[in-house]
Amino acid sequence: MLLNFFASRVSKDLAIDLGTANTLVFARGKGIVLNEPSVVAIRKKDRRSSEVWIGQDAKKMIGRVPGSIEVFRPLREGVIANFEMAGLMLKFFIQKVHNRKAFVRPRVIISVPSGVTPVERRAVRDSTLYAGAQEVYLVEEAMAAAMGAGLPVTEPMSNMIVDIGGGTTEVAIISLTGVVYSNSSKIAGDTLDMDILNFIRKNYSILIGLSTAEQIKLMVGRAYLDDEVEEVDIKGRDLMDGIPKTITINSNDITLAIMDSVNSIVDSVKSALEGCPPELAADIIDTGIVLTGGGALLKNLDIRIRREIGVPVIVPEDPLTTVARGAGMMLEDIDLLREIAGT
Repeated sequence: MLLNFFASRVSKDLAIDLGTANTLVFARGKGIVLNEPSVVAIRKKDRRSSEVWIGQDAKKMIGRVPGSIEVFRPLREGVIANFEMAGLMLKFFIQKVHNRKAFVRPRVIISVPSGVTPVERRAVRDSTLYAGAQEVYLVEEAMAAAMGAGLPVTEPMSNMIVDIGGGTTEVAIISLTGVVYSNSSKIAGDTLDMDILNFIRKNYSILIGLSTAEQIKLMVGRAYLDDEVEEVDIKGRDLMDGIPKTITINSNDITLAIMDSVNSIVDSVKSALEGCPPELAADIIDTGIVLTGGGALLKNLDIRIRREIGVPVIVPEDPLTTVARGAGMMLEDIDLLREIAGT
């Protein structure tokens, strides 16, 4: 009994939303204890040593580093693109939430997009084990988001979740702890940022960084044109003469910049409804569609989907954390976790 007590104290279970843009960590009994950008920066000193920055400190360096420092985003489009950097980042985050205790080996739930391949799933599992996890459970992001949004996923009725992250948009219909339909698209938050960057470069001959594009999206981005026009000043480099320049653009410009990508997201929601059984579609008319992830914060997106599809659209409180909170809820019910994870 003493051994079991010691093990329960040392092995502190975690749920991790390993996102393309941000990584969130939920600690059992504490809630969300970490929310950091999924970024790593390294300066090689010699063959044996290097200087490393991870998370917020690394993100601040994007576009501002000398040649001696490399900045990595270990995930691309929702999956691990750099195994070594992903493992290093996860190890740092796990130790950070456990106060740098290297001997702690937690049980970890980690979310993955529905469209990942077996090779990509193995990369996530291996990176998490390398980071110090004792046991790893992989769950679909859409299922975790549904639980985090408070949907009754164990009931014999359908619930529709649209989770728009940085690298992927997950559209899923869930019933009886199972995913009846799922679709993972690579058109998501990062795509919108790139749309804005390209639009400003093409129409104003100003080059901006992706971080600036993201800020513009959050400040004046919206899913359709309306009468409320907002303006924002943008600082970038003039492509004609190469000097810094400030211009003013408005929300209508940004709406036009991201229109094609927003249309694709709306079309993926329509496709999900067209592909599900009639009984489940009837449920969704009553229960509505739930938007989660950072993309849910795009102004007017919920109204746009409701107008085009004719179904209620709900944005839960704090949609950025629904996946982490939902995965955290699974830590409290090991039987449900094993059923969802298929183990």
